[in-house]
Amino acid sequence: MFNCLASVGGSGLRRVLATSVAIMLPSAAFAQSGVTLPAVTVMAAQPDKPQLKPAMRSTPRSNQAVRHAQAPSQAAAPAAVPGSLTVLTAQQALREIQQTPGGVALVIADAYKNSTVANTIKDVLEYVPGVFVQPKWGDDTRLSIRGSGLSRNFHLRGVQLYMDGIPINTSDGYGDFQEIDPTAYKYVEVFKGGNALRFGANSLGGAINFVTPSGRDPFINGVSVDAGAFGFRRLQAKAGGNNGPWDGFITAATQSSDGFRDHSFGQATRLSGNVGYQFSPDFETRFYLNANSVRQRIPGSVSKFSALTSPETAAVNNLTGDWQRNINSVRIGNKTTMRFDNTTVEFGAFGIDRHLMHPIFQWLDYHYQDYGAFVRAVDDRMINGFRNRLVAGVNVINGRIDNQQFANLAGQKGELLWSSIDRSKNTSVYAEDSFYFLPNVAAVAGTQFLYATRDRQDRLLSDGDQSGRTEFSLWSPKGGLLWQIDPTWQAFANISRSAEVPSYGESAIGPGIPTIPFTSIRPQRATTYEIGTRAGRPDATWELTYYRAQIDNELLCLFSAFGNCNVTNADRTMHQGIEAGAGAAIFRNLFVRGDQPDRLWLNIAYTFSDFRFSNDPVFGNNLLPGAPRHFVRGELLYKHPNGYYIGPNIEWVPQGYYVDSANTLSTDGYAIYGLKTGFDDGGRYSGYVEARNIGNKAYIASSSIIDRANANSPLFEPGFGRAVYAGFKVRW
Repeated sequence: MFNCLASVGGSGLRRVLATSVAIMLPSAAFAQSGVTLPAVTVMAAQPDKPQLKPAMRSTPRSNQAVRHAQAPSQAAAPAAVPGSLTVLTAQQALREIQQTPGGVALVIADAYKNSTVANTIKDVLEYVPGVFVQPKWGDDTRLSIRGSGLSRNFHLRGVQLYMDGIPINTSDGYGDFQEIDPTAYKYVEVFKGGNALRFGANSLGGAINFVTPSGRDPFINGVSVDAGAFGFRRLQAKAGGNNGPWDGFITAATQSSDGFRDHSFGQATRLSGNVGYQFSPDFETRFYLNANSVRQRIPGSVSKFSALTSPETAAVNNLTGDWQRNINSVRIGNKTTMRFDNTTVEFGAFGIDRHLMHPIFQWLDYHYQDYGAFVRAVDDRMINGFRNRLVAGVNVINGRIDNQQFANLAGQKGELLWSSIDRSKNTSVYAEDSFYFLPNVAAVAGTQFLYATRDRQDRLLSDGDQSGRTEFSLWSPKGGLLWQIDPTWQAFANISRSAEVPSYGESAIGPGIPTIPFTSIRPQRATTYEIGTRAGRPDATWELTYYRAQIDNELLCLFSAFGNCNVTNADRTMHQGIEAGAGAAIFRNLFVRGDQPDRLWLNIAYTFSDFRFSNDPVFGNNLLPGAPRHFVRGELLYKHPNGYYIGPNIEWVPQGYYVDSANTLSTDGYAIYGLKTGFDDGGRYSGYVEARNIGNKAYIASSSIIDRANANSPLFEPGFGRAVYAGFKVRW
């Protein structure tokens, strides 16, 4: 690996990798030194066994780990019931995801929702290396995986979001976070880059799937209350159960917040549920419902000086225009699973109705109607003495946007300025075969074909006819190796192609810049090389991945008009980085000895990002703006066997990052500290108190980007100030 890095990354990257390996070594040393440490996490595939007692939430974080330790409890676990075919257990999902020869993660919900306020997806994903996620205001968040969507500080781009396999993104690619309730899920799957082949998501960032429980899960009923800084308050309740072949689950949450910044107050009500029926142990169908109502004010981006000296202040335009993002949405879907001797088949369909009411520079009134279907088959059998695993499927997502834009008159609709019907169609066909030419080594080969169209019908012709249609046919092959070194340790390598089809938002128009219609925007293509390792021992977990992506036609901000970025195609760019994570029980028997000792758990996630232009005629080899080169998240937690825990955490960005392609203006580095304490023994009751940004550090959490910035460019989103939250949960 070091020889490879020498040819592609330079001495700086070698030094970073060496540092990352040094971080990993202590954890590995514990695993191999012969020192017996308590069973904390298990990543390896284990047989599913009914638990006689509930699993202890022994540590707050282990991104790919399934909690497996036993502990005394205040309540007996419910009697074991037959599991669901359509909703895998965390252990089954872990086995499934680790068949991937590349960067993946499985985040168990109990790792975050019992010990944090769990308000945004940052609370879910902040310990997944390679993921840069920062809240901006309310529930809105900036998300980038491996440098995806750097040009977008609004409406997610470059990562496909799913809820129980039903798309959250619109059919043309945009996504928002307001419809995601972190308290509703049992686990979250993260597929980085081309490793998201199964979802038809072959973009640079990959895919994230949020999975809700079924009525067959233990402790399915519960109530929680959370409250804290900036007027935050939330009430969440869940209920479920099973009766013979039937089972059902429903969860609902209502929350509101005054907001850290001026003009950032909001409220949301979210509901998710499903009902399943088992025709037989090998045949199950499940129906899903998700509904959301979100009302949110937008404080806006401000200058760097304002962000650091008066972080609560909102942008003037946002106040006078009463900028908002309001969403009503309903999702329905079905998933049916049939299991044969060596083959499992899943198929289903979904429909989505979403209304976005969005007064900003104009009053955007968008009505989305998306629908689709999917089928996936997994065949795992022995062929002439060799194991062979074949995965194949088809995904279809089509949609229609009734797109109207009005003049924004202080938050009220004015004159109609734009009206169109935008239709999108996307069909992806994929196949991946893993052939185990050795009992523990598989050669993996796969491909995906994507056919997509974008068709706009302009309904307001007074400013000319902007109708148009584009069509894309894209192949994305993949090949790799997966080596199961031992039952708890894997190594992998792969080469994959990915493609990202432009949406209707990509174009350029304005004084002094070229006019480039959306029909002229080309798809973004990338070839990514990846090598890494991951492990989950009873006393330590680690992962270390290096990747390098060569990108053609990256969707970037190359022009600007009146401070608004126009996203078009760059020529060639390069993204490379290191994703390193580790967790270890570094001490035990501090005050309590015996079969259930106390222990001190360290968890750390480090992401190195080197994103840059490649001999661009305007920007040369400048760094791409929008993401820090180094991002560190760490936690040290003392855990007592009675369920009590306490410990500090840190978020550290050692140096700022550029916000413009010309590399003239940057953010500043920062470090913020937190502390949390609480109790959670795996029984009926749990509670926490969490303090964030204890030093009340003024810092920039997120930024928009532009081609050339100046000191007054309004690009910056301040991070939240000092905050304390508390919560209490009851479950049965």
